[in-house]
Amino acid sequence: MSAPLSNVRPPPDPLLVELADYALSYSAASDEALDTARWCLADTLACGILALAYPACTKLLGPIVPGTTIIRGARVPGTAYELDPVQAAFNIGTIVRWLDFNDTWLAAEWGHPSDNLGAILAVADWISRHKAAAQPLAAFSAQLSTLNAQRAPTMHDVLLAMVKAHEIQGVLALENSFNRVGLDHVLLVRIASTAVVTALLGGTREQIINALSHAWLDGSALRTYRHAPNTGSRKSWAAGDATSRAVRLALIALTGEMGYPSALTAKTWGFQDVCFRGQPLALGRPLGSYVMEQILFKISFPAEFHAQTAVECALKLHPLVRHRIADIARVEITTHESAIRIIDKCGSLHNPADRDHCLQYMTAIGLIFGELTAEHYEDRIAGDPRIDALRAKMSVVEDKQYSRDYLDPDKRSIANAVQVFFSDGTHTERIAIEYPIGHRRRRREGIPMLHQKAEAAFIAHYGVEKAGQLMSLFADRAKLAAMAVHEFSTAFVR
Repeated sequence: MSAPLSNVRPPPDPLLVELADYALSYSAASDEALDTARWCLADTLACGILALAYPACTKLLGPIVPGTTIIRGARVPGTAYELDPVQAAFNIGTIVRWLDFNDTWLAAEWGHPSDNLGAILAVADWISRHKAAAQPLAAFSAQLSTLNAQRAPTMHDVLLAMVKAHEIQGVLALENSFNRVGLDHVLLVRIASTAVVTALLGGTREQIINALSHAWLDGSALRTYRHAPNTGSRKSWAAGDATSRAVRLALIALTGEMGYPSALTAKTWGFQDVCFRGQPLALGRPLGSYVMEQILFKISFPAEFHAQTAVECALKLHPLVRHRIADIARVEITTHESAIRIIDKCGSLHNPADRDHCLQYMTAIGLIFGELTAEHYEDRIAGDPRIDALRAKMSVVEDKQYSRDYLDPDKRSIANAVQVFFSDGTHTERIAIEYPIGHRRRRREGIPMLHQKAEAAFIAHYGVEKAGQLMSLFADRAKLAAMAVHEFSTAFVR
């Protein structure tokens, strides 16, 4: 006979404790991390504002029940919506992620840590509006009464929360590959957002641990909606879903609801056994501000990040091939293992979500048009017969060194090379680029371009004068950090 199961409640899993302690107490973010967070904030909001031009995105926004009004709710940038923090997190997280244009983290797992802004900004704005109105949050929930004695949050708190969320998501991604067991990386958005917003809401160490246990118990979405033949638009709102769930779990934990201390390690029933094939979860390095310092920005074009340098190579080749597209015999793309596993696609592409995860499609657009914008994924342009004809002539091969450098913590390269061969036997030079424009090694070159990206997005939505006012908010980190969160959010209301 097997031994009976013990009913003694175990201590919390060490990983839950480490994440909670970091979310609650960390305050030593480097100047580089906080400065990067400032530009990450501008970039993330710009991505959200750009998404508001797409009806497929905006149809998902607003309150769950149309016509519902919230007093002193969180604002959704670029809109007139004022929502409860759970739904505001969904709205903000959805617009931020919609165009696949916000920042990226690449490791054993991939993801987009700025997705967490949906939860962070929604909760901080909601608290700030209540503080400004001298309206106790205890009127909303007695369990939030501890917030009444705290100071109103400032944008420094938002920037620091962004550093923390980036760190939790990114360090968990270093050595834990959820994609290899079929799970989607938005799991890590839910984990990071839950830890950080429970702390923002005044949660105790125990409440943060409890909230995190619930976040892990939720398991994970499957990656089905990111891969052929099921690629679809859910991948564009999955992060919004994760951030809203995080806020909901934080609020549940603050009611005093119990947690589940061995949610990760419980034999048979824990996350590791059920969802992770029995593998232990581990942090790849001590938690600090490493991830924000190393974060990758998508600056030049909205392309899945593993393809960024391939597109840059294609743009360099465009002047040499634009008048000879019909004469191309083959195109050789040399890349790394992760790109082959995620975005090497042949055959039919059914929608924009399918196209922006196809290495060959994005490279073909760069070669043919000399640019890549969100419009190039839409049906109108995708119907150009030259695109699929060129895709059919492409071969994708792995360079083992590229794959090693991708995982090297001192390099973190995302290398691609492209070479075009013509029917007459001639060929272009082989263009190889190791680091995309948004890489830390190209910050000096990249930040001015990120500034231009954000400014252009704001001009398109708000007009030149208002865009100038918004860009001025990011010009001085000290001034931005001192702003009340609700004043910052109000500036983006339309």
